[in-house]
Amino acid sequence: MASLPDKLDLALVKRLREVVGGRPTTESELRTLADQAGGWARATEAQLRAAERRLAKLNADPTSELGDMATEIRRAETLSGELGEARTLLAGLEERTRELRTAWLKHHAESASPLEPRS
Repeated sequence: MASLPDKLDLALVKRLREVVGGRPTTESELRTLADQAGGWARATEAQLRAAERRLAKLNADPTSELGDMATEIRRAETLSGELGEARTLLAGLEERTRELRTAWLKHHAESASPLEPRS
């Protein structure tokens, strides 16, 4: 069961990369992806802060094992990289959302003639 969230994260990352890369999407999916990606970033950031606190605690204890410190350092580095990716994908998703909304507004503005009477 522990691998299920990893699989969900991989599916989320894959879809985010696709949408940011220009694949078709809907307004609804954009909102869902933004919510999911935001949750992923917040959860990862919380995990990173916890790893940093554990590392600080280990560092403050002169009897701490070097192996324990190395484990926390690796965990913090991995989470830091994941958080960076989450933030990059979120920024890309926000840009893609603006592009799509602008294109939609432009299309509707061009297709409605201001001189035609509305029925």
